[in-house]
Amino acid sequence: MKKVLIITYYWPPTGGSGVQRWVKFTKYLRRFGWEPVVYTPENPEQLAVDETLAAEIPEGIEVLRRHISEPYAIYHKFFGASDKGAGVNPLNQQKKSFKQRLAIRLRGNLFVPDPRVGWVGPSVRFLKKYLKEHPVDAVVTTGPPHSMHLIGMKLKRRTGVRWIADFRDPWTEMHYFKHMGLFPWTAASHRSMEQRVLDSADAVIAVSAPVRDDFQARTSTPVHLVTNGFDEQDFAAEPPVLPSDRFTLVHTGLFASDGNPLRLWDVLARKCSEDRNFKSQLRIRLAGKTDTEILEALSMRGLSDNVENLGYLPHRETTELQQGANVLLLPLRDEPEYAKALPGKIFEYLAARRPVLGIGQEGGAAARVLNDAGAGVMYGWDRVEPVRNFIESAWERHLAGEDGPTTGDVAGYSRLALTEKLAGIL
Repeated sequence: MKKVLIITYYWPPTGGSGVQRWVKFTKYLRRFGWEPVVYTPENPEQLAVDETLAAEIPEGIEVLRRHISEPYAIYHKFFGASDKGAGVNPLNQQKKSFKQRLAIRLRGNLFVPDPRVGWVGPSVRFLKKYLKEHPVDAVVTTGPPHSMHLIGMKLKRRTGVRWIADFRDPWTEMHYFKHMGLFPWTAASHRSMEQRVLDSADAVIAVSAPVRDDFQARTSTPVHLVTNGFDEQDFAAEPPVLPSDRFTLVHTGLFASDGNPLRLWDVLARKCSEDRNFKSQLRIRLAGKTDTEILEALSMRGLSDNVENLGYLPHRETTELQQGANVLLLPLRDEPEYAKALPGKIFEYLAARRPVLGIGQEGGAAARVLNDAGAGVMYGWDRVEPVRNFIESAWERHLAGEDGPTTGDVAGYSRLALTEKLAGIL
C-alpha cells in the first residue's frame, strides 16, 4: 500500500461539500491502494465541526496535529465580538462599515496569502523531519487557505517529495480577490506565489473545467479536473414521498448576500398574494450560514412567516432536507468570475434528484452541469418570467402529486468514482 500525506486546514471539516472533499477521499483511498496520513492544525479557526463527518474517517488513519497561531483573536476584537460569525464572510457583504473595510484591507495586506501563513515555517520544519523518518509516496496540499500550498512547495524543494496541489477554489481569479483592498504590490505577491505553486508542483488539480483550463494556459505542469461530488451512502436509496400539504424550497450551505436572488423572492411574494393556498403551503428552508441581508430581503417582501432559518445542520440531516425538497435553490454569486465556479452543493443536489432552480450565469460551469445531468435550469438574476414559470410548473406538479425524482445520469460525480480518478493521478 502506498502512502500519501494530505495537508489540510479543515479536519474534521464543517459540512460544506467543498471542505469535506478530503474526508470523502480519505474514506475511499484505501480501496485504490493508498494509505492516507493527514496533517492539520490542532486548533483551527472553525465556526462548526460536523462530528457525523468525523465518524466517516476510516479507523486507523494517522492524523498529525500541530498548533497553529492565527491573528483572529485580534481581528475579532477589532470587529467586535458580535460580528464573529455574523455573516457568511465580511467580503461578501454588500454594505460594509468603515471598520469592516479597514479590517479587510489590513488583513489582506498584512497576511499574504492568508492569516495562516505563520504556520508555514513550523510545518515545513516538522514535516521535513517526519518525512525523513516516515517516507511517503506523495504529498497533497488542498486550499484555500493557500498557505497549505506554500507548505507543499517548500517541502518539495527541501525533500524532493512528489507534490500535488489541489485547488478547491481559484486563487487570484477567485471572485472576492478584487474586494480584498490589496495594494498593487500585495496583489503582485499573490500572483507570484500562485505562479510558483503552479510551476513547482508535479501536478495540479482543479474542481471545474474553466479553472483547469485557466491554470493549464499558465503552466507546463499537468492540470487535472477532479470535481467535488456526492457520497451515495449519504442519500436514501428511495427518495421520500413529499408531503401534500407543504411546498418546500430548500437551500443548503453558505448563502451570501452577493448571491441574493431578489427576483425569485419577488415572484414568491406575488404568488403568495394571489394564491392563499400557495402562501399557506410555502416553506423556504435555509440550512447553513445565511447572511442577514438575505433574511431582510425576505422580510421586506412579507415572506418571513414562510422562512425556516435552520442554521447549521449535521451533514446527514442536510441530505435528508435536500431529498425532501420540491425545489432546490442554487443562487450563485453575482460576480463575473463566478461563471467558472462549481459550488460543492450542486453535486449533492444532483444526488438528491430534486429539480434545481439556479439563479446565476446562464452560460457558466454550473449551468452546464445542471443541463448535462438533466437536473434543473439556470436563469440570470433579472429573468423574472422564466423563474415565475418554473415555480408555477413545480407548484402544479406538487398539486397533482407528480413530484417525481429527476432521472439524469450523475454516477460520474460519486465520491467513489472521483477517488478512483484521484488515485490515478497519484
